[in-house]
Amino acid sequence: MTAAPAAFEPLTQPLGSIDVSDPAIYEQDAWQPLFARLRREAPVHYCAESRYGPYWSVTRYNDITAVELDHASYSSQLGGIQIEDQPADMKRGSFIRMDPPRHTVQRKTVAPIAAPNNLASYEATIRQRTRVVLDALPRNETFDWVDEVSIELTTMMLATLFDFPWEDRRMLTFWSDVAICNVDAPGAPVHTEEERFAELLRMADVFKGLWKERTKAPPRLDLISMMAHGPGTRDMPEMEFVGNLGLLIVGGK
Repeated sequence: MTAAPAAFEPLTQPLGSIDVSDPAIYEQDAWQPLFARLRREAPVHYCAESRYGPYWSVTRYNDITAVELDHASYSSQLGGIQIEDQPADMKRGSFIRMDPPRHTVQRKTVAPIAAPNNLASYEATIRQRTRVVLDALPRNETFDWVDEVSIELTTMMLATLFDFPWEDRRMLTFWSDVAICNVDAPGAPVHTEEERFAELLRMADVFKGLWKERTKAPPRLDLISMMAHGPGTRDMPEMEFVGNLGLLIVGGK
């Protein structure tokens, strides 16, 4: 384990000053001693000052499980799921931001995508597409493994699960990056929340065309068809539509 930089003193700094939302502790690989101390001394910890305002953090497994399962006391719908809130005029709902029963209904709509019998139906396609990716790799020369293998295989799986147009599959990876990127990072695909929102709306426009096609066709075992025919998802408001698409693309990646 990399030692914590001098700027972080996990064993001696006051508990109240520990801020596990600070990106620097992850950039400098200094997070592990801080979390270990919180688990020992303050598993339910209050941070009074951070770039995001005051917040509570929970670091022990059993406590996290208790919070996750107690929807009456800890609401994903009211409190959100991120330490940084979405801009008020750009809020995008999704079932991960809902409490039961709405969460349960919408999640149940797409859950069959990962059922063993459904995944088995994709086996031949996945094997064939994986062989194409691996057989196309250069021989006896350096190449970018992340781009040509990791990203390509991930994108291939996303396109398969959505039954997304194959030639445009890299758009799925791009939209995933847009949805979760730090807009302040130099290499981010978008650099403001307004740019992020506009690109996600463009994503929704593409999916609306596919949605209409699936609505007119018999139900199939792909994510778009499942949502287009699901009672709990077929009439989603637009921002919920955008949010759920982003959630599934990021989750699938």
